[in-house]
Amino acid sequence: MATFEELLGLWDGEQVVIRRDRESGGWIFLCMHSTQLGPAAGGTRLKVYETAADGLRDAMRLSAGMTAKLAVADLGLGGGKAVLAVPAIPQGDDRRALLHRYGDMVESLGGSFITSSDIGTGEEDMDVIAEHTEHVFGRSQASGGAGDPGPFTAVGVVHGIKASVAHVHGSDDLTGRTVLVQGAGSVGGTVAELLGREGASVLVADVDEERAASVAAAAGGATVDASTALETECDVYAPCALGATLSSESIPTLRCRMVAGSANNQLAKAEDADLLSSAGILYAPDYVINAGGAIAINYLELNNRTQAEVDAALAKIGATLTEIYERADAEAISTAAAADALAASRLSS
Repeated sequence: MATFEELLGLWDGEQVVIRRDRESGGWIFLCMHSTQLGPAAGGTRLKVYETAADGLRDAMRLSAGMTAKLAVADLGLGGGKAVLAVPAIPQGDDRRALLHRYGDMVESLGGSFITSSDIGTGEEDMDVIAEHTEHVFGRSQASGGAGDPGPFTAVGVVHGIKASVAHVHGSDDLTGRTVLVQGAGSVGGTVAELLGREGASVLVADVDEERAASVAAAAGGATVDASTALETECDVYAPCALGATLSSESIPTLRCRMVAGSANNQLAKAEDADLLSSAGILYAPDYVINAGGAIAINYLELNNRTQAEVDAALAKIGATLTEIYERADAEAISTAAAADALAASRLSS
């Protein structure tokens, strides 16, 4: 089992702030991977982990992903992530008190870290954090924020799916294309519904069968057993739940031509991108295709942009993916490597 010191010794980021939150019995890990392009920005994850070190590892990994995501999105922000690793998910006054303590921690950094929602937190939690710091976005519309970033993420994913289909088939028309959406949550559910409107044949898989059925009905599609989703024949597999579904074990079972979804960290290992390429499967790098939420709340809350500007920025996700696909083809590298090269060029400019 790795110690904090061992994990930090292997990390290439700038700064980690660690608080032992005795009141909740948990830990707060705030990782600022890069401030090269601007303040480190990233969500706040509230989750139960097997060990505290697992929470630190998650925050470090996710913050590095945010550096790449925000660099490619060209938002003038660096990458960060916070993890509130607790023994049990707090509710009521205990939750509010924890978020206030965390807000004080964010405030103490003087604007070098800006946070928003992530797994385990939502717009209401951002409102509570904002009571103790101004360095938060993704607040509710009632509190002057942009609200839930999920729908914006979903719109960007659909643009990404269309760009992927266009790269493979020469047209972005989704009519008759089968898309399997794995995960029927706030993002996956919206992705499925938007795809249905585009004429796609939508399949939905979720461990919650009732939720899957509801989303499938709204999309005019059908459900697929979650345990067999990866092996289901489709044009596009859209992972929209938790990550690491693409591995050396699962990739050989895939029966799709493209992978394009909203889940973070879809690859179990970096080299799995090469396995997808070898299998002839086009992969939309997750931190590129799922940047819509980050783009929208940045535009609306931090930069006072119009909805039309947000819409144009979300559509640009498709154009960015096309650029990545063309570079991967030209240089005979994986699409993940091409995306990383684009992020590196933005960071070095």
